[in-house]
Amino acid sequence: MTAEHQTLALVLFSLFIAVTLGITTWVSRHRQGSAEEFYAGGRLFSPLENGFAIAGDYMSAASFLGISGLIALFGYDGMLYSVGFLVAWLVVLFLVAELVRNCGRFTLADVVAARMSERPVRIAAGASSVTVSVLYLVAQMVGAGSLVGLLLGSSGAAARTWTVIGVGALMVFYVSFGGMRATTWIQIVKAVLLMGGAIALTVLVLLRFHGDFGRLLAGAADRSGHGAAFLGPGLRYGGDWTARFDFISLGLALVLGTAGLPHILSRFYTVPTARAARRSVVWAIALIGGFYLMTIVLGFGAAALIGPDAVRESNASGNTAVPLLAAFLGGGAESTGGAVLFALVAAIAFATILAVVAGITLASSASVAHDLYASLRRRHAKQRSEVAVARLAAAGIGAVAIGLGLLAQDLNVAFLVGLAFAVAASANLPVLLYSLFWSRFTTRGAVWSVYGGLVPAVLLVLVSPVVSGSPGALFPGVDFQVFPLQNPGIVSVPLGFLTGWLGTVTSREAPDPVKYAETEVRALTGAGAV
Repeated sequence: MTAEHQTLALVLFSLFIAVTLGITTWVSRHRQGSAEEFYAGGRLFSPLENGFAIAGDYMSAASFLGISGLIALFGYDGMLYSVGFLVAWLVVLFLVAELVRNCGRFTLADVVAARMSERPVRIAAGASSVTVSVLYLVAQMVGAGSLVGLLLGSSGAAARTWTVIGVGALMVFYVSFGGMRATTWIQIVKAVLLMGGAIALTVLVLLRFHGDFGRLLAGAADRSGHGAAFLGPGLRYGGDWTARFDFISLGLALVLGTAGLPHILSRFYTVPTARAARRSVVWAIALIGGFYLMTIVLGFGAAALIGPDAVRESNASGNTAVPLLAAFLGGGAESTGGAVLFALVAAIAFATILAVVAGITLASSASVAHDLYASLRRRHAKQRSEVAVARLAAAGIGAVAIGLGLLAQDLNVAFLVGLAFAVAASANLPVLLYSLFWSRFTTRGAVWSVYGGLVPAVLLVLVSPVVSGSPGALFPGVDFQVFPLQNPGIVSVPLGFLTGWLGTVTSREAPDPVKYAETEVRALTGAGAV
């Protein structure tokens, strides 16, 4: 790294932080005392604005840096991540968006508790949502430390430590003072920056190959060392049946998990109507789809122009493929153009992390205050006290994320994102779908469904090769591996559905057809929606 790279990156980092702090300060002047204002931004955002915010919430640094890197290293197999993340939004569009907006108020638990005994359901759904959020959050925090340490030319623990602490402090400030309104505008700004950066790099890559995508693929295959095999399946998930089942398990978690992510579900409550929620998802799909198509160009472009060996030498997991590609396209790492493009990519990736952690923190603090705290306090306590608890929860969750991020900063925590999706698909999605579409569903079924997906997902990862028994494990020196797959989705997702069914059919509680009819009418028509 040259001094020019570092100076430009620091200036751009500082500029984005200044803009986001300005947005938060401006928004904090508006009244933030009501739960509707703090959790949902007053439900005043248009479908276009919310669509950009959803895209900003979903397109994380793992997408921008990680997927492009996987494509650069593994070709076709890496590209399947782009497909999985995008296909997930069809589930959201057709099964979740409008119905959740009509039936809920602020969180996932609102949808489920409408038909059930509130306290056990809210505690279960709140615990699951916080678990998913913290897992996702820690991965982003550690990613921020590694990214800034890498891009500023310092791999020491001190740089990463202060970065994790700084990101944690910023996210607590964004959420505590700005609520959903500030978080949404930060995500919109980030989405515009990310799309702009991706478009610029994509155009530059295509210009190198005179707009011929086939020529780009041929160049990537030649440079990869694998020839035509680089453009076909098998480099990463070929071989034995364990690898194939692992891929199926990961794909299941990615495709189904998105519809259960708390910070995505909470975005549907920021628009005034269910129709607006659906239109928001359409806008988000257009933006996200375009972005993931560009990651394919960037990944194969890095393979063709930089080469997988150079990418792997810089970072074994390929996370630096896009920054290296940017420097190359600008004229080389030592040139002014290369330094400018490199610094822009660094700033965009950092902006991506800040926006995502703000959204996740808000969703998890809402679950703590609106679900867990609301289940324990007196029913008629003032809304303002709940918002105060949400602000305190944001600070507490920030402190936990900082602590876990510091403990895990030297470990491979890439599995945390996949685990978050697996937990969301295993615990949140089954209870959500059962509540919306099964008239006989009961309180016991809801509680069993959440814990029946949550507990196995976490336990299976603890006894998987991710934690022990393999060279790349969190604890490579010990071996208590029992489960052979890295992602538990293929087991824990069916268990979530199975335990929900089993809890319902063994329950002595009689289902309430009147409440189900009310939920069905409300879900499909919006009658009585908040």
